[in-house]
Amino acid sequence: MNIPLTNINALIVDMDGVLWHGEQAIAGLSDFFQLLREQDMPFILATNNASHTAEQYVKKLARMGVSIKQEEILTSGMATALYLAQHKDPANTHIFVLGEQGASQPLLEQGFTLTGIYQLNSPETPNQGADIVVCGKDETITWDKLSTATLNLQAGAEFIATNADTTLPTERGLVQGNGAILAALHAATGRTPTVIGKPEPIMYQQALALLGSTPENTIAIGDRLDTDILGAVRTGMRSLMVLTGTSKREDLQNIDFAPTWIMQDLQAVTEALRERN
Repeated sequence: MNIPLTNINALIVDMDGVLWHGEQAIAGLSDFFQLLREQDMPFILATNNASHTAEQYVKKLARMGVSIKQEEILTSGMATALYLAQHKDPANTHIFVLGEQGASQPLLEQGFTLTGIYQLNSPETPNQGADIVVCGKDETITWDKLSTATLNLQAGAEFIATNADTTLPTERGLVQGNGAILAALHAATGRTPTVIGKPEPIMYQQALALLGSTPENTIAIGDRLDTDILGAVRTGMRSLMVLTGTSKREDLQNIDFAPTWIMQDLQAVTEALRERN
């Protein structure tokens, strides 16, 4: 894919598998961001991983030698909170979060009330349960958390997922993602969630609004065909896939869409951006 990089005014960049594996930075990370600053290239780091807050991602990148503003980060947890605030009245909506701080904090900042473990509707407490169950990646998952989510869903709560990634690239390899938790809840309740993160276009559209850019002059950079690249296709954007994460070249044989560009890694992306007209 030797299509030149042209008409690019902004970037939407995935993180896991593109910028790092777990706590290990991918080679060329600092050079990539240094070039973006030199070229005054606006960007949003848009991740399906809802376990961390924007502040935590800023600190993680700082540990890797990169300075980022919180306003340059959009997680699926943040996207979920924004989406729900646009469709519900936060002051009158109770939410149970099966997830970590990255999923719960944005909801609190939007004014939603979060319910706790086994806080459910009953004849004695008819308004104590959740109106919505939000499920995000949760490394602190417990039987009680799953049970509370299940009971709320069985009682009729709406089902929202920050993302549906089945796996997550780490320094040890691929591990289970939020999709594994969703599968457990589906098995218990028969319910299928509304997904906010990639490949649905919602988060990409929010990122475009933050950038003040259009699909025509923005490209998405990611490592997963089924989320990053498919999401870009559904949003009408061009996309660039790096081969440092989940998807490989041979995976293209089994799908009916493709990225605009495929590059080996972040270093190759940096070089291509440096050489573009």
